[in-house]
Amino acid sequence: MRIIGLDLGTKTLGVAVSDATETISSAVTTLRFEENKPENILGELKKIMDEYNVGLIVIGLPKNMNNTLGTAVERTRSFVKILEKEFSLPIHEQDERLSSVTANNVLLQADVSRKKRKSKVDTIAATIILQNYLDIRKGR
Repeated sequence: MRIIGLDLGTKTLGVAVSDATETISSAVTTLRFEENKPENILGELKKIMDEYNVGLIVIGLPKNMNNTLGTAVERTRSFVKILEKEFSLPIHEQDERLSSVTANNVLLQADVSRKKRKSKVDTIAATIILQNYLDIRKGR
């Protein structure tokens, strides 16, 4: 079984998957949708999940730095309800604080241009969210 990692934004969904041993997270793609309408990309997401034989969904939970829950968490939890109805798979919410900052730093260190960074940051953030989950699960 593989695990899919998701990073939900207002117009994008970063997607990553684990390897079959559930040890390493790899970037897949960024899906784009009309602002605040992620349900429009469920068909594309299903294709990815079928292709990788996904058995668990990990989605980033965008808590505030002081551990409070804001509007972004509400948006994510609304999407989680949609995912639960659509896919009937277990879903784990993973704290994603600083994942986008880390993703931007990784891309800066790799000397990726600003234009390309913008298109890749959500996928890298999803990869980081999923890798954090995998590491915690394996006790690392």
